[in-house]
Amino acid sequence: MDSTAGEYLDRARALLDDFPVVDGHNDLPWALREHVWYDLDRLDIADDQTGQLHTDIARLRKGGVGAQFWSVYVQSDMAGDDAVSATLEQIDVVGRLIDRYPHDLARARTADEMETARREGRIASLMGAEGGHSINNSMATLRALYTLGVRYMTLTHNDNLRWADSATDEPGVGGLSAFGREVVREMNRLGMLVDLSHVAATTMRDALEATEAPVIFSHSSSRAICDHPRNIPDDVLAALPANGGVAMATFVPKFILPEAVAWTKAADENLRAHGFHHLDTKAEAMKLHEAFEAANPRPAATASTVADHLDHMREVAGIDHVGIGGDFDGTAFTPTDLHDVADYPNLIAELLSRKWSTEDVSKLTWQNAVRVLRAAESVAASLSSREPSRATLALDEA
Repeated sequence: MDSTAGEYLDRARALLDDFPVVDGHNDLPWALREHVWYDLDRLDIADDQTGQLHTDIARLRKGGVGAQFWSVYVQSDMAGDDAVSATLEQIDVVGRLIDRYPHDLARARTADEMETARREGRIASLMGAEGGHSINNSMATLRALYTLGVRYMTLTHNDNLRWADSATDEPGVGGLSAFGREVVREMNRLGMLVDLSHVAATTMRDALEATEAPVIFSHSSSRAICDHPRNIPDDVLAALPANGGVAMATFVPKFILPEAVAWTKAADENLRAHGFHHLDTKAEAMKLHEAFEAANPRPAATASTVADHLDHMREVAGIDHVGIGGDFDGTAFTPTDLHDVADYPNLIAELLSRKWSTEDVSKLTWQNAVRVLRAAESVAASLSSREPSRATLALDEA
């Protein structure tokens, strides 16, 4: 490392001491399910889990992470009560992690609690449900998830719902149905952030029209830089200032590097041909990936690749509307210098080298995410007289 690069890295670490990263999406709970069925003794994140996980406490500390939205994700091919039960299991393991590591993790349900955790030197731990299939078309279940601490819900995962279209499925209802819009309204009433990662561009636009509160993209990058349907079109980014929302750039190579899109599709097809789910990151699946990569060298994304997205997102949406959502432990592949949660300083150093100011970076890492949650809380307070929704899918048949 040359002296200039070392200087930027030193500056990045110092900045993260004051304004640590709020990361919008980490799939550690699902990884714990997949690897050890939630046995925290067998995969203890107080120990170094390099080679097993992207995440452990020491690396969170090294990476300057001050708040984490833990994804309480379940696969979108789960449905009905099975999806609800699996989501509850994910919520349960997040609670067990917080109870197990009280000196490092702090339960956070509000923006004020995020700030308190930062002052205490603990990592604020929030939850986001990844996919509306987790509520099984039930407003009461949505409210129960909020009561249990879930503070955002991604409207879809990789498959359509009866009330919302996914980015990676064929068009269904054309965005949001009438019931889908009511889900957004109920989330506003609760103070639960509407997350538009994974959804179709039509769904993004419908949600922006329907919402009374700022939205987030918990882990999505720029479609103009990498033309993948999981990314955010410029017209949607340009709408964020009026909405007040935040787009949190992801690190997943197939979403940020055009050359990686076709390669990852072929690697996923190789997994499926051997009987594995394409999102499987367990040891056997990773051996297949490694063999595939040895025969077919993988295009490498870097921190500079992510910075290209953030530069564009800042240009279109403005500095008040960008954030970070790495998707660690939810992807088989990561950028070469953003390998795990310890590596956030490498991205910050890259941005500093591109003349991002300290104020700009502090908004990216901490301030924007805290502001958007506080704004959702404020909207919920203003809607306190609204009755809980009793809408059902029958609304779409009216």
